[in-house]
Amino acid sequence: MLHIKSLDEGLELFKTLGSGVRIDIIKILMKNSRMNMNELASELNITNGALTSHIKKLEDCGIVNITIESEGHGNQKICSVCLDKILIDLEPPEKPQNTYFTNIKIGHYTNYEVYPTCGLASATALIGEVDDPRYFTHPDRYNADILWFTKGYVEYAIPNFIPSQQKIDQISISAELGSEAPGINEIWPSDVSFYLNDVFIGSWTSPGDFGETKGIFTPGWWYPNWNQYGMLKLLVINNKGTFIDGLQMSDVSIKDLNLTDRSAIRFRLAVNDDAEHVGGLTIYGKNFGNYNQNIDVKINYSPLAE
Repeated sequence: MLHIKSLDEGLELFKTLGSGVRIDIIKILMKNSRMNMNELASELNITNGALTSHIKKLEDCGIVNITIESEGHGNQKICSVCLDKILIDLEPPEKPQNTYFTNIKIGHYTNYEVYPTCGLASATALIGEVDDPRYFTHPDRYNADILWFTKGYVEYAIPNFIPSQQKIDQISISAELGSEAPGINEIWPSDVSFYLNDVFIGSWTSPGDFGETKGIFTPGWWYPNWNQYGMLKLLVINNKGTFIDGLQMSDVSIKDLNLTDRSAIRFRLAVNDDAEHVGGLTIYGKNFGNYNQNIDVKINYSPLAE
């Protein structure tokens, strides 16, 4: 998901999508998953030179990903769409005051219970052995930039350093997520449940474990038949309820949690035994996937009523 936080920020994107040819390119790639430049040019009935210009604009906006693959006696450019949706905020951006930002590294979970297939890795190496949950307690797990498991949960403590005598009005959590299949499987649904302080706030079904195309930031040493990238998901809980990518997923509101500057905040991501789709979870952090971010958190707050 690409999150455009203002109309001004999205200006170049809007210009790029203002071309019928580029819209056709996106449609064709969505239908065929991945194609080389010659195949695309033939499908569109345009020259390779004209196609290169269009692809460059789509790549600059983060819509299309280009990878180089060796075949026969030369290399070829493979094109694929790396977004599933674009979210645009039409309202003016919030003023920075009364907003606290933080991010949590993937390995900084405070509690867990996971089952194989499972594992974790830093930007440079696997941490311990795969499919052995014991290594989720390894000292090097604090350096983890990716983790995965088939069922169970990981829980994070969200730092709460808002000023004293304040109440929390909204929490926004952004993370790159995907399923966990044996190897890779782009059609491998998994029901991921989210909790704040043990309160179930909603669930989302991940469509698959993506790996047919290399993740933009996934390191070169990573195994080609392993998880490559996920989908950027944005969870927001406020006075109106809980939302994911702008769509309401539950009626649980921030008022139900009664959070202040003195509150501990625990965020749990789980794949439960009784879910309809027990398809695992992969959490991508910096140095992996397509977004190069950890778990980003924004907290909006206001003074407590006297």
